[in-house]
Amino acid sequence: MSNAVADSVYQHLLDVRQERGAAFIVLIDPDKCAVEMLPAFTACCHEAGIDAFFVGGSLLHATAFDDYLRHLRALTHLPLIGFPGSLGQVSAELDALLFLSVISGRNAEYLFGQHVHAAPIIRSLGLEPISTGYMLIESGRATTAQYMSHTMPLPRHKPDVAAATALAAEMVGMRLLYADGGSGADQTVPEEMIAAITEVCTVPLIVGGGLRTPDEVARKVRAGAGLIVIGTAIEQRPDIAYMADLAAAAHSAVTRSV
Repeated sequence: MSNAVADSVYQHLLDVRQERGAAFIVLIDPDKCAVEMLPAFTACCHEAGIDAFFVGGSLLHATAFDDYLRHLRALTHLPLIGFPGSLGQVSAELDALLFLSVISGRNAEYLFGQHVHAAPIIRSLGLEPISTGYMLIESGRATTAQYMSHTMPLPRHKPDVAAATALAAEMVGMRLLYADGGSGADQTVPEEMIAAITEVCTVPLIVGGGLRTPDEVARKVRAGAGLIVIGTAIEQRPDIAYMADLAAAAHSAVTRSV
């Protein structure tokens, strides 16, 4: 882990949000970005000015997750933050881990059940857990995350429900909120919903799912998003100019709240 993130990955994300408008994070799914693709891919990400990597996915068919992360670690100084879909995605090679509770659903296993199994492992590995209230948002079609978690997404036309859900998560002590349309979503998280959440919550809001253009990114940040995550669009178009435009949109947009 680099000195820049040695004290706290969470604080690093807060600092980036404060200094740059919003953090821009690239999600790497090992099933979709093979080890041999990592050198060119990470070089593009560095040149584009991204702030961190999320690593993981709802499904993970790739074997040797630790080895994959070691290859990635050798190529980047940026924080590697786990975005786990299962216990198999907890690794000592990460700098931190989103300790996710699917608060949009009522499946006890993903609200708290899997966490009981994960907590001793996280402690023994010395990982930094970042408690995160994860909200699946209706995006036009069923997503892998919805299917795997056996939960229904929050209706996209109900920003008040999303705001109350997020506020409850903040009140029980979660340090990040995550509104996600899911991988390759048809529709992005509505700005009205982002604004409703950040109107009542003070912890940072991550927004991801279906984002494809700099304009979409800028609109989410202006609505209140403090961290932007993109995976599928960059997997499909991994070139420096495109990534740089997306990162610049996150960094130059003015957040509605801090």
